[in-house]
Amino acid sequence: MRSIASLGGIGFLRPAPGTWGSAAVLPLAFLPPWVALLAALLFTGLGYWALTRLPEAAADPGWVVVDEAAGQSLALAAATGWLGVVLAFALFRLFDITKPGPVGWADRQKGPFGVMADDVIAGAMAAVILLLLAPFGIR
Repeated sequence: MRSIASLGGIGFLRPAPGTWGSAAVLPLAFLPPWVALLAALLFTGLGYWALTRLPEAAADPGWVVVDEAAGQSLALAAATGWLGVVLAFALFRLFDITKPGPVGWADRQKGPFGVMADDVIAGAMAAVILLLLAPFGIR
């Protein structure tokens, strides 16, 4: 369970384990968008499952980064080109760190749901912004 929650130990890297967890899935940008979307679903499902079996993970310790992988994968599903990937990464990390609106609400929820939901919502918000920028050639 720890291996899933920490993405095979990536969550134990310092500094900024959440950034390391987000960066770990950036290679998904080289694959078709549906792969990133599928990865987001898998990370979300496996992450939630693992967190329900790790009592210490309910407090969202820094080493839990499967949530970052889920959210970042979701943001990458809407990215195309190098600028889109950079924006997907930057927007996701910005929303994950600052916790605006619904991200903050989800972060305040208890247990595995809250741990996973704030990052999934942050990833969805980043993806929506990328999709809104698409008509301007930015994605």
